[in-house]
Parts: sequence; structure tokens; C-alpha cells
Amino acid sequence: MVTLNDLTKLTIMNKLFLVLSLAVFFISCGEGGTQKEISSNADKAVSEQKEIKNPELALADFDQKAAKWVNKEVKVKGIVDHVCKHGGKKLLLVNDDGDVHVESDSRFDDALVGDEITLTGIVKEFVVDEAYCLQKEEDFIQDHKEGKDNDKVYENKMKQIKSYRDSMKTAGVDHLSFYSLQYVSHQVKE
Repeated sequence: MVTLNDLTKLTIMNKLFLVLSLAVFFISCGEGGTQKEISSNADKAVSEQKEIKNPELALADFDQKAAKWVNKEVKVKGIVDHVCKHGGKKLLLVNDDGDVHVESDSRFDDALVGDEITLTGIVKEFVVDEAYCLQKEEDFIQDHKEGKDNDKVYENKMKQIKSYRDSMKTAGVDHLSFYSLQYVSHQVKE
């Protein structure tokens, strides 16, 4: 049996549905402009999304902005300062304002040294925290005991760990982040 209360609720819901339907109709048809304008606005939105998807970071700002782009592609411009002599799978990209280390799965061409390039890469983060410091200390102590590192090398490695801890303490943080790029592609400036 349908009560008066049920009919009242049903009538209110029908009216609400009608008002919402009209609102959607007027918003979509009345204010949207022509189909050409709507398409143009959609194209702009897609274009802006692509720019954000693969932004260009200035080397001067790389370390400050890289955290936002970890595991995402970005572009950077600079001069290839050097290609690592030990395997050739690392290079240093520099300009007057900053630098970034780039790693690749394959060897870089030594002829890139001195070239100005636009490089696309995936931002990678290396985290140094207390757990990392403790593990490295254990490794360094073991290597020293086994004679893999002489006293001077061992002392320098331990100083590096101390400098990490001092930097975290000074900054009041529980970790340090170091950013680099995993190579995707590049273009040489002509």
C-alpha cells in the first residue's frame, strides 16, 4: 500500500530530477559556445596537459623541483661536460646555473662532450636516511677488515657518512634526496 508520505517523496524526487536535468541542459548548451569553440578549448586543455606531462626543468631549479617529477619524464637543456670513462653509461649535463647526472642502460657516445643538448629523462630519487647510513657503515667496516679498503679510503667513506648525518641534522630532516635522470633520448642543438 502506497502512503501519502511515499507519494510526496516520489514527487519531490521527480521535481529534483527535472531541475537537475534542465540545469545540465542549459549549462551544456547555453554557455558552451559553438562546437568549434568547444573543440578549440578541448585542444588547448590536451596541449596544456602534454606540456605538464613532459615539462622542461631548468638545471638551476632541478634539485628543488625534481621531487614533484620522480618517476616521470622531464626535459633539461645543457652542455655535456663529460661522459664517464668507466663504462660510458653516465654523463654530466651542465650550464652556468646547475648540473644533473644522467645514467643510461647503454653507452653514451664520447663525441657528445661539449655539445649543447636537450635531454629527455626520467627523474630518479636516491634517498639517504639513517638506515642507509647504518648499512653503509657496516659495509665499510667489513671492507676495511677484509683489506679491500686502505685506512685513507675507509676514513673518507666514514667522513661521507658523517656529513650525511650532519646535513640531515642541520636541515632538521630524516632523509636527504639526491636526484638524477634515467636517459630516454636527446637532441643536439644545431
